[in-house]
Amino acid sequence: MFKRKILFAVILLILMSIVAPLICYGNSAEPPSILIIVPNAPDNLEISIESDNEYKKAGKSNKANETYYTFYLRDLKNTKEYNLKISTGSNTFEILLDQPLKTYRNIFTLDLKNQRLIPGKSLSRSIVLLSSRVILTLIIEALIFFVFGYRQKRSWYIFLIINLLTQGVLNIWLNGFFPLDSYIILALIFGEIFVFIVESLAFLTFIKEHSRLRTILYVLLANILSLIAGGYIITIMPI
Repeated sequence: MFKRKILFAVILLILMSIVAPLICYGNSAEPPSILIIVPNAPDNLEISIESDNEYKKAGKSNKANETYYTFYLRDLKNTKEYNLKISTGSNTFEILLDQPLKTYRNIFTLDLKNQRLIPGKSLSRSIVLLSSRVILTLIIEALIFFVFGYRQKRSWYIFLIINLLTQGVLNIWLNGFFPLDSYIILALIFGEIFVFIVESLAFLTFIKEHSRLRTILYVLLANILSLIAGGYIITIMPI
């Protein structure tokens, strides 16, 4: 009982360290000042901002079912009012952004149908993306778990509980990153290392169906494949 309490305390501390916000500063590419997320954007959608009596077009980046429109600080140096012009062919409308804005990483979601700009990422978007990543990871790791010969119901219950906890925490943490953050792949690697440590301790403690060697090899292989899949998903899917 005492050993289990110690193990639980260690796992809790590791999970808290994953969830805790990390702030570090260093030389890197300048992040966008304004990022506008447009779900299912039409090909002819253009977003511009008024600058020195002219309209400067936003940069454009595509991700699966989303398009990101970005303005950098250099685009806004002559901007007095953050007046956006949104054009889709013959249809054009304008939206005035509320001020003041932060210097960097201002995120908005464009509701094109209702012609309004919503601050931040929508909750439904975060839930769908987070759930899809967790489900995909569970499928990958469940297949490996089965191939390694785990058949007892107790083993599968433990598998489900541990993976829902670790992958849920990891993906909630990743969801807090800026969508175009160039270092998010490093965050994924860092997070997967902690997941491997937590899952190794938990599986070795609670699963007794096979040898400890087989269990640790399963955890290692499952997390390597999850890392590869997660890294690929980050390159093509929204975060």
